Amino acid sequence: MDRGAMLTAALLCCWSCTVCVVTAIRRTDLFPFGDLNGDLILPEGDDETSRALTLPRPFYFFDSPFSQLYVATNGIVSAQDLPMEKQYVDDGLPTDFPVVAPFLADIDTSGGRGNIYYRLTETPSVLNRFAQEVHRGFPDAKFTPTHAVVATWENVAAYEEQARATGATNKVNTFQTVIGYDETDSYVLFLYPEDGLNFFGTRPKESYNVEIEFPARVGFSRGEVSFFIISKTDGPFYSVAQDENSVKRLSQVGNTGVPGVWLFHTGKRFSFQEIIPASIGGLLAVPPTAGYGLYLDTTTPEYEFDDYNFEPESQEEVDAAGSPDSPNTRSEDSDRQLSYNREDVPLTLEPVERQYAPPGFPLTVPEGRTQRVEEQQPQLPLEVVDVYPPLRNPPPSGGHVVSLDEEDVDFDTGVIQYTTENKETCARFQQQCSQNAFCSDYATGFCCHCRPGFYGNGRHCLPDGAPQRVSGKVSGTVTVGSTPVELNNIDLHAYIVVGDGRAYTAISEVPEPVGWAMMSVSPVGELFGWLFALELPNSQAGFKITGAEFSRHAEVVFSPGNQRLSITQTGRGLDEHNHLSVDTVINGNVPFVPPGAEVTMKPFKETYQYYPSVATSSSVREFSVGLPEKASESYTFHLKQNITYRDCRHGNLAATPETLQINMERVFVMYVKEERILRYAITNKISPIGDSSEVELLNPCYAGNHDCDTTAQCIPLEGQAFRCQCATGYRGDGQNCYDIDECAEGLSSCGDYSQCLNLPGTHRCQCQSGFELGYESRTCVDIDECMSSPCHISARCANAQASFQCQCLPGFYGDGFNCSPQADRLRSQCEQHRDSLQSGGQPSVGAYIPQCDSDGQYRPRQCHGSTGHCWCVDSRGQEKPETRTPPGTAPLACDLLDKPERPKTQCERHRDRVQTSSPDGFPLAGAYVPQCDENGQYRQLQCHSSTGYCWCVDSLGEERPGTRTPPGTPPTDCDKPERPKTHCEHHRDSVQTSSDGFPPPGAYIPQCDQNGLYLPEQCHGSTGHCWCVNSSGQERAGTRTRPGSPRVDCRTDEPERPKTHCEHHRDSVQTTSPDGLPLVGAYVPQCDENGLYVPEQCHGSTGYCWCVDSRGQERAGTRTGPGSPSVDCRTERPKTHCEHHRDGIQTTGPDGLPLLGVYVPQCDENGLYISQQCHGSTGHCWCVDDRGQELPETRIAPGAPHVDCSRTEEPERSKTHCEHHRDSVQTTSPDGLTLLGVYVPQCDENGLYVPQQCHGSTGYCWCVDSRGQERAGTRTGPGLPHVDCRTEEPERRKTHCEHHRDSVQTSSDGFPPPGAYIPQCDQNGLYLPEQCHGSTGHCWCVDSSGQERAGSRTAPGASPVDCRKPAPTNRAESVCERWRASLIEHYGGNPDPQQYLPQCEPDGEFSPVQCYGESTYCWCVDQEGREIDGTRSHDAVKPACLPSVAPPIVRPITRPDVTPPAKTAVTLLYAQGQKIGALPLNGSRLDAERSKTLLTLHGSIVVGIAYDCKENKVYWTDLSARTINRASMASGAEPETLINTNLVSPEGLALDAKRRLMFWVDSNTDVIESASLDGSRRRTLFDSDLVNPRAIVVVSSTGSLYWTDWNREAPKIETSTVDGQGRRVVVSDGVGLPNALTYDLSSGQICWGDAGTKRLECISPNGSGRRVINSDLNYPFSMVYHSNHFYFSDWRRDGVIAVDKVSSKFTDEYLPEQRSHLYGITIATTHCLPGSL
Repeated sequence: MDRGAMLTAALLCCWSCTVCVVTAIRRTDLFPFGDLNGDLILPEGDDETSRALTLPRPFYFFDSPFSQLYVATNGIVSAQDLPMEKQYVDDGLPTDFPVVAPFLADIDTSGGRGNIYYRLTETPSVLNRFAQEVHRGFPDAKFTPTHAVVATWENVAAYEEQARATGATNKVNTFQTVIGYDETDSYVLFLYPEDGLNFFGTRPKESYNVEIEFPARVGFSRGEVSFFIISKTDGPFYSVAQDENSVKRLSQVGNTGVPGVWLFHTGKRFSFQEIIPASIGGLLAVPPTAGYGLYLDTTTPEYEFDDYNFEPESQEEVDAAGSPDSPNTRSEDSDRQLSYNREDVPLTLEPVERQYAPPGFPLTVPEGRTQRVEEQQPQLPLEVVDVYPPLRNPPPSGGHVVSLDEEDVDFDTGVIQYTTENKETCARFQQQCSQNAFCSDYATGFCCHCRPGFYGNGRHCLPDGAPQRVSGKVSGTVTVGSTPVELNNIDLHAYIVVGDGRAYTAISEVPEPVGWAMMSVSPVGELFGWLFALELPNSQAGFKITGAEFSRHAEVVFSPGNQRLSITQTGRGLDEHNHLSVDTVINGNVPFVPPGAEVTMKPFKETYQYYPSVATSSSVREFSVGLPEKASESYTFHLKQNITYRDCRHGNLAATPETLQINMERVFVMYVKEERILRYAITNKISPIGDSSEVELLNPCYAGNHDCDTTAQCIPLEGQAFRCQCATGYRGDGQNCYDIDECAEGLSSCGDYSQCLNLPGTHRCQCQSGFELGYESRTCVDIDECMSSPCHISARCANAQASFQCQCLPGFYGDGFNCSPQADRLRSQCEQHRDSLQSGGQPSVGAYIPQCDSDGQYRPRQCHGSTGHCWCVDSRGQEKPETRTPPGTAPLACDLLDKPERPKTQCERHRDRVQTSSPDGFPLAGAYVPQCDENGQYRQLQCHSSTGYCWCVDSLGEERPGTRTPPGTPPTDCDKPERPKTHCEHHRDSVQTSSDGFPPPGAYIPQCDQNGLYLPEQCHGSTGHCWCVNSSGQERAGTRTRPGSPRVDCRTDEPERPKTHCEHHRDSVQTTSPDGLPLVGAYVPQCDENGLYVPEQCHGSTGYCWCVDSRGQERAGTRTGPGSPSVDCRTERPKTHCEHHRDGIQTTGPDGLPLLGVYVPQCDENGLYISQQCHGSTGHCWCVDDRGQELPETRIAPGAPHVDCSRTEEPERSKTHCEHHRDSVQTTSPDGLTLLGVYVPQCDENGLYVPQQCHGSTGYCWCVDSRGQERAGTRTGPGLPHVDCRTEEPERRKTHCEHHRDSVQTSSDGFPPPGAYIPQCDQNGLYLPEQCHGSTGHCWCVDSSGQERAGSRTAPGASPVDCRKPAPTNRAESVCERWRASLIEHYGGNPDPQQYLPQCEPDGEFSPVQCYGESTYCWCVDQEGREIDGTRSHDAVKPACLPSVAPPIVRPITRPDVTPPAKTAVTLLYAQGQKIGALPLNGSRLDAERSKTLLTLHGSIVVGIAYDCKENKVYWTDLSARTINRASMASGAEPETLINTNLVSPEGLALDAKRRLMFWVDSNTDVIESASLDGSRRRTLFDSDLVNPRAIVVVSSTGSLYWTDWNREAPKIETSTVDGQGRRVVVSDGVGLPNALTYDLSSGQICWGDAGTKRLECISPNGSGRRVINSDLNYPFSMVYHSNHFYFSDWRRDGVIAVDKVSSKFTDEYLPEQRSHLYGITIATTHCLPGSL
């Protein structure tokens, strides 16, 4: 018995001797788990493994580091990907691979039988709790976990065979393991709750009817370890339980003092070979008899709500809600004390004496007695997210505390007593509050509260009054009618104007079928309306209650139709930009809405009820669906929802009202077909229940009709008065607010080693390079780079603050990242630097020459021989700041400066980046060099030494506006406090973005006075236009003057009229970016001079136009697309194409003028294009037609005589194909010129393609046909003689090479996409013998069909093979060469150095020594390439291997031989990668004992397989060699290749023995072809309407062909005659992934195995008689029918499975010894069966 089992036995013995009844922990005492806690969920199944959990730091298991963990169905966590379960699930410990096994057994979660959750977490509460467990179990441990992995198996079941499924026990288990680790140690917790273990072992799958059960295994195994380099042996292991009795008692005892809790020390960075269990001193600490765990949180499963009453769905929920002791469902419990009645110990404290009691119990209890105490009111921790409504009144207390006399146990239990001294306080947990919140201590714990100026729940706080953005993803499946549409993580964005409760939601890339229908699903956007509703008195919006983490579950039932839709929306917190992140999952059915219909939602009011941690509502809504000229149809839907969140119950519980009413005044929904965007716009107010209209009439703040800025808060005053106050983080008068740059003004909360990043309304702290946020996410701590072993193996790593240093070990030289022995040392960097400056042995006059020491390293002090300056350098020769001394002064002692340097500041990095840009270490002449003080900070006054300008800067080196002074003037006093930037200064400085602080040429720069206000008159420095502006910089209508004309007197300011609705609307858009300009792509309303909406509105980005009414509302039916004639919105004529073109450009600049350099069309008084157009900037002129298109040959340069465009034009002919092609290129830039580098076709005067085309940029020329298509073999490079394109001969047909080449050249300019391989053809269209990849540089030889010749590939830079020499004749490719070529193709033609490629001799045989890539990981092989045991070596010296084959005199042809199967009437032939196997049938049973390999095909991938009963031959497709082959099934027979051209992915294969034909599918080219059995008479049957053809069968007796197409969008099974006639669909409904296909001759039905639906079904060829044979398949690939049985290859089991057609049961299974996928399967018989001929 191993040590672990002995210890467990001792514990169990002690347990059995006690007189006390000890209960286990409850389910609520497990670590928080579930999808709402960020857990991932393992897919349902019998043998599933999670994707790799990549660990930020290595996890030490025993003494080995691991960087990944995997969670598996069968109750284990492993540090490597798992093999198939059959290799371990029924075996005991040890295992072959690393295992943490809380309950290793054959578990099956198929059919919804439980869930398995897992996550990697750094949550402080989880780490805190884990640390306390370790400190109590190992009091002397100095352990602070940095990461934890939590894996939970909830209500999982044991695997049961199909035959026993009817007698299923329904027993399920729940258990959990938590792995915590830091830089050096790891510990593991096993937790087994009360009633968590109900089965204690599982039956082996191969037991059939034998009654046997293997108990679960619990423990740890290191897995196999290397032994003497080339061998492996079992590593150490530790068993906790391995028989039924010990497994049963896992939840009844423990090694931590708490039943059901087991703790182990499992790994250490240095030598650690034995698992160490926790001390057993506290084994019999007894929990309260009423159940373990105080009501720290009260949770129940999700409820249905009817009329606001809670109705649980199951008895379990009744128990959970009604009993104080019933276990609760999972919940996030980040802030609570340790679940099972234990006090918390923070990570920073030493372990306390073992004390097991919840808060509130007395300090001591009389020994041997029980005492009833009053239970505390349920309190919810701050980090709980999955919380549902508890009872309004807490249940009566019923807990008991039991204390034991020390005499009751056989060992020292220590003192058992209770304490309350470790409650959670602000001093220890304040980091869980928002940075904009404060923390308050209460009697039972702490709570977070937002600071004044912010709102939220304390954990998440947002600035008052600021607009809020939301982003997230939408997924799920929505069925419209009978059509399911998948929403695959499409984007959701929302924008909420908090000041007036408007919420705008947009979901993009919504497919059209569901986009129209989902207009009725407005509840998706209503969530954001509730969160940020406009608050009336005595109410609060949802975000103040929930914060940014919540879960909303809603169910919508539509009427009529009874369609049901579920909506789940999960708040994931605030991102780095303070945007709320919300993920949405939608599943169910919605009513059909006709395309083009309008959905009108009626306003409504809804009552929300609030409970601790949950808000609920239920309402009925009405909406109508209308089409033009049709009556509207009315619908309703019933909405039930609950929103769960975290609350803090330590503070004032009366803060949240019990009921509030949300008033959705306007609900607007729209689906934009062209953009595939679904939009919801909702105006929301929240108030106490009752009529709020009186309140709304009192003040514009409540009515939402105030004129405060969108970033301002409306403060109601008396009556109709109100005040606008800029939101927190903004500054201004309330009507115009600007973001405060907290970083520039020194208002940030960033600590040491962090950088402040400004955000709208707030800021964010980002750690400097070399630092990372600590686990509390507040301070920046140094990154220990040495933990990742960055240095060379022959170097040591020394960590330093914000950096590290690698130094080669003695006897080696290098930079620490690459170290080499001193014996062959190359020149160092210093020596190379020095020698490069000494030409001919003599340095250049005046040049700085580096000085190197004897080791080739830079001397610490460097001096310039010509100037006399000296300075200190680091190991890379870089000058150290502040060390340069002029000639004549004492140089610094550079050797003393090697103590760890502080990291460079931003100023120093800025300065040094300039100073090191010239070879001699001095700044470039004329460059601005920042000046830093002794601490590395920017000096407040900066001056440019070349220009003489000076200016003040902030702490980030940014120029303070208004402080720049020219040379010769007194500089600004930079010590004076800086006022905040005004709107004008923000606007001005946003334009001045060039590096020297000056604006780009031609840009308009606002002019501000000394107070930062806009000058009344503004002028454009480039165009000379001037105009008057108001206080916000907006141009005053009618004041613009041209250059040279009299200006308007802008000082005579008349009282401005109040803004109109249109101007408010327009300006609210124009002020959404910090500089007051509209956001790019945003729609900006257009107002006339009186401030009214222009009747016709257009979107400047999309080009759409529409008519609006006086309120700016779109008039139905008036929207027109870009380029389409617009509707006449008033009596005036609509704008012409020319005017639209002109005005679209003239309004794109901030000042309303065209952007400088942009071409502006000229229109006449009728709006038509003037016949001659000129470019104002370039001076070019040209003639245009009535659409503004340039007329050919009319463009003239500046100064040249103009073409007469006014002469009477003859009726223009229509454009030719060439002209269309040319003009589509010429009009792609705004100024009508071609884009640089674009190929522009050349057309003659008749519009036809010029026979010779040339690319103006590259210089290539080629001949084209009448359609402009390049004529093969005519392309010439720049400078080469051109082909004579005038001698037109009948063009020959394209060759295979030219087809191949031209299929790649698919880009619009006739050139291939970057990185693509382009075949090279000669002038006759044949493949050049040597082909090269232009991007990778690899070259190889090819044969006449373009196929690569084995062994001819060379890497870039290597000498290429002479491809002109003929390939060796009379020798087929060997096994080694075929395998090598197959793997090269598998690696994408460019294998990595570490990837294995077979090494072949010149004669094709395997080289005796085989190695992985360029490594020394080598071994010896025999003649067949098989590894010789005991020869594998990791040493620098390769093993000495004898040649496997004597050099032949005559080169042999190496071919595999056939080994016939055992003599039997019927044999199953199956394809398994590189071999074809033979499995005899004994009746209908699989005769596994007589199975053998028929044919071994190294380097092949055999997929399709068929058998010819007349000639006893097997046929197969080879996916690797891209061939179709056959071989006789006689002893010693050799394979024969039938087809080896124009195959890409040949898969399914079928054979018609009667007609002597074969048929196959190619899933890459999507074709079905046929040929004679010798490969001749090849023809294509079908090459259209195929997406993923897979299986194919032929019925010789009827001459019918059947095949499957598992197109995921529209899978189907089709049929035709063998000659390709009468094609039709047999079945398409209810089909998923139809992989396997066969024909049942006895019933005349076609049958298929579906890997998607997991069903085996049959149907008659006419579509009738469909029936399901079996509905529980795994993953069938290929199938054959024989004697009332179906035999199919299964990819999940990697074997052959038999199903009885009559009983529908699985009857047999064959699993080959070699584990790999099985592909095709067929029947081979000694004579042809009836129906096969």
